[in-house]
Formats: sequence, structure tokens, C-alpha cells
Amino acid sequence: MFEIIAIIAAVLAIAIAIVLILAATKPDTFRVQRATTVKVPPEKIFPLINDFHQWGTWSPYETKDPAMKRSYSGAASGKGAVYAWDGNKNVGSGRMEILDTSAPSKIVIKLDFFTPFEGHNTAEFTMLPQGDATNVTTNVTWLMHGPSPFMGKIMHVFINMDRMVGKDFEIGLANLKKITEK
Repeated sequence: MFEIIAIIAAVLAIAIAIVLILAATKPDTFRVQRATTVKVPPEKIFPLINDFHQWGTWSPYETKDPAMKRSYSGAASGKGAVYAWDGNKNVGSGRMEILDTSAPSKIVIKLDFFTPFEGHNTAEFTMLPQGDATNVTTNVTWLMHGPSPFMGKIMHVFINMDRMVGKDFEIGLANLKKITEK
């Protein structure tokens, strides 16, 4: 009996060691980015992102918990606008604050997650016009980046953050495209 317990303990110790070694090889930062082209000028897209009150029309996170509690503070929109949420296990709780805007081309947001895991990241939206005055399109990019502490690295051994969050970014960008191209 003791031999079986010793074998199980050794296998478990090796498995833990492998996970820790794999986690140690992960980068210290993460980055998730998606982009799309929208057939409107950036001036039509910018206000939907720059005003947190408008996020309900396009953000995929707004539909993951119909009972989510939301609060707005600070500026009505743009720099200083704050949006906080508290929801179920699908959305957790957190806070966003617009740190900088350059109308109509860029918005930088401080993104803090409190539950289910703490994280402090940056989200950036860029809207770059393409074409001429008669045929304007806009390349819209949604980027999130931040530090990856050791606990995050352990999670990244099992979860592909780019695939998981990237799907939501793709849905959000498709929603922005649908709304603005009407």
C-alpha cells in the first residue's frame, strides 16, 4: 500500500513540476488583438466606443449576464469616463476608465478585473481611415494587453487567452460593423 501511495505522490509531484516549468516559459506580458474593416468613416464608430453608455449596443460582454449591475461615473464620455460592472461568473466584476482619446482615431482604456481573477490591463481601440472622400473605410483594431503574473502564466498553460478573448473581440467588432454600416 505504501508503494502505491509513493508512486502516486511521485507522479503528482512530476505533473506539478511540469506545469510550473511550462508556466515559467510563458511570456511576462500578454496581448490579444483583432481587427476589421468597416465601410464608414471613423467619426461614426468613435462615439460608440468613447461613451460607455453606448457599449450595450455592441459589446459582447453586455449580453453575458442580463442581471449584471452597471454604474457610470466621472465624465459623461471620453477621458475620465468610468464604467464599473458586477455580474455572474461569466463576466465577474471590474472597472474601466478612459485614460486618453484622440478623436476620431484612438481610445485608451484602463481595464481592471476584480473577480473571478484580479487583472490590470490596457485596452486600445484604433480607427484608421482608408480610401478617399467618396469611398472611406475604417480599419478598426481592438487590442488588450497587460502583465502576466506567475498565476496568470499557470492559467495560460491550460487556457489559450488569445483564442478565448479573441472570439469576444471578433463578435464586438462584427457588432460595431453591423450597427455603423446600416
